[in-house]
Amino acid sequence: MKYISYLFFSVVLFASCKEKKQKAAELPSDSIFNLTSNWKNQNNDSLQLKKLQGKTLVVVMIYTSCKSACPILVSKMKNIESKISRNDINNVSLVLVSIDPKTDTPQRLKEFAKDNKMDAPQWMFLTSNEGATQEFANVLSMKYKKISPIEFSHSNIISVFNANGELVSQEEGAIDVDKVAKTVHETVQNS
Repeated sequence: MKYISYLFFSVVLFASCKEKKQKAAELPSDSIFNLTSNWKNQNNDSLQLKKLQGKTLVVVMIYTSCKSACPILVSKMKNIESKISRNDINNVSLVLVSIDPKTDTPQRLKEFAKDNKMDAPQWMFLTSNEGATQEFANVLSMKYKKISPIEFSHSNIISVFNANGELVSQEEGAIDVDKVAKTVHETVQNS
């Protein structure tokens, strides 16, 4: 009887592991979780984007020393976060990706998060190398260019991804915060 119980447990465990591997392997071809670049967050943890799988993502690319567009984008992200239902917030990650990896170290991102009161668990700040940053920007159709040693010209885009990493919507330019928050709610509910 003990052997049969052990055998049954082993079969269930194997089937469960196999099912999880199949689900992970079944990402849509256009999922951002297929990107294999390595990132560091504001806590200096190393990760790949697939670690964010399972949550609705609200993503923007900024740089922390920006004095013009980025403070507006940060304000928009905070406003979006304030409009997300507290029932939904545990299923959402608000992700700010740096376009200036040389300046925006994990320590700098952590300070920026704290200074801007964006240090709750739903906030994630990411930095990587220039190649990974450019690859990610290309996926978002986000353009940026260094125009001086301390300044970048860049697109102002906030993107929403579903739990499988598929792009659901993008707002560019004058971002409609209410529309983004509504999209986030609908995406969470459909996950």
